Amino acid sequence: MTPEETEPPHNHIVKAYDDEIARLNQLFTEMSGVAEAQLDGALRAVARRDEEMADQIRLGDRRLDTLDTEIDALVVRMLALRQPVANDLRLIIGMLRASSDIERIGDYAKNIAKRVPALVAMPVTPHTRSVIRLGRLVQAMLKDVFDAYADQDIAKAISVWEADEEVDELYTSVFRELLTYMMEDPRYITTCTHMLFIAKNLERIGDHATNIAETLHYQVSGERLDERRSKADELGPDMLDGDSPERAP
Repeated sequence: MTPEETEPPHNHIVKAYDDEIARLNQLFTEMSGVAEAQLDGALRAVARRDEEMADQIRLGDRRLDTLDTEIDALVVRMLALRQPVANDLRLIIGMLRASSDIERIGDYAKNIAKRVPALVAMPVTPHTRSVIRLGRLVQAMLKDVFDAYADQDIAKAISVWEADEEVDELYTSVFRELLTYMMEDPRYITTCTHMLFIAKNLERIGDHATNIAETLHYQVSGERLDERRSKADELGPDMLDGDSPERAP
């Protein structure tokens, strides 16, 4: 009789469950890395007006969609067969929710890349640097929240959650700068409009990073973060809410 035949069935179940948790973590880690690379590439494509890089970002979004689908299927399987409770249940549902946020982050990065071809034929505005600065702030926020997830670090998750206020404030500042520039020189209206939508997409990525931080906090502690912040300026976010991942040109 082989060792496998003498091993109690319960051990098989535990090992299969551990393997599934490991697979879920692996998929989530890969998805996080792809999302970071997508955002970085989109920002570089805008800064350099690089159409080839923008094309790569648009195509790369398919990998995020595939990973999100795999996580979905694995979570459904685990819920149906393993019936997890308490910490395990929060872990599995947390990763499902966070993966949905990451998939949306990929959509917004793709939206940013889609605007690069239109920018190539247009004059460069001085405020492109402001938009890229906003992007780098969001990029740092995204890296921190993924690091927090890898380490299950609540303190870092709270830091990311609090950093969203700085992103909102900078977004509002960029929004006003671009509007002022458009009013002062109508030749830049089209270019600045594209930059406004890019800035909005970046602000939304920051919101999804905040969602991931909130999910991690609940996953680890079982407690929800209180909503203590309000948007710095409702004008900017409301006016550009139509630029959702599904409808962006």
